[in-house]
This record gives sequence, structure tokens and C-alpha cells, in this order.
Amino acid sequence: MKDLLELLQFIQDRKVYWIAPIIIITLLIGVIIFYSSGSAIAPFIYTLF
Repeated sequence: MKDLLELLQFIQDRKVYWIAPIIIITLLIGVIIFYSSGSAIAPFIYTLF
């Protein structure tokens, strides 16, 4: 949690807002893969990557 707060503070201090969408998309993809790993759609999601 501390690392996430440091990352957000870095983005705000350095004004590198272009990093935020990259981080958000990466986290969303990770969450989708994590939650779908035990489901029936897992083989279809893994073929996308």
C-alpha cells in the first residue's frame, strides 16, 4: 500500500500523467486474468495474450 501511495505521489509531483493509464490498464488485465483463471472462459482469455 505504501508503494502505491509513493507511486501516485511520484506521478503527481513529476507531472507524468501519461503513466497513469498504462498502470490502470495493466492492473485491469491482471485482475481479469486472476479472476478468470478458474472459470470456463480462461482458455479464451489466455489466447488473447
